[in-house]
Amino acid sequence: MKAFLKEFKEFALRGNVVDLAVGVIIGGAFQAIVSSLTNDVISPFIGLFASTDFSDLVLTLNGVDIRYGSFITAVINFIIMAFVIFLFMKILNKLTSFDKKKEEVVEEKTTKECPYCFSEIHIKATKCPHCTADVPEKV
Repeated sequence: MKAFLKEFKEFALRGNVVDLAVGVIIGGAFQAIVSSLTNDVISPFIGLFASTDFSDLVLTLNGVDIRYGSFITAVINFIIMAFVIFLFMKILNKLTSFDKKKEEVVEEKTTKECPYCFSEIHIKATKCPHCTADVPEKV
């Protein structure tokens, strides 16, 4: 049982799980903001031009209300969320690629090839240690 609890603790406290939990919490809070933006700002603003609010759009069939206005609002919410996540990921990818470019170090060449025996020799060598030939400076 102790081994099981230890394994669970290692899993739960691993970086990826904690990051995922934080992402879900922030995503839920952000979703509430986007829903409020859509319901309280965008839908009424579009409703000015359509002379109605999206939440008022209802189709009644055999006594059953089909609230397609709520569906339109949900679609707008999705588009806004997808666009913001796209922008966030684009910025994040740009920042991570910026760090990778800094880490890339140009390696200086320290060896060259002997033009006679084709063995690898030090860049400053003037005589090949393998075939004892004189090596020109620029090979």
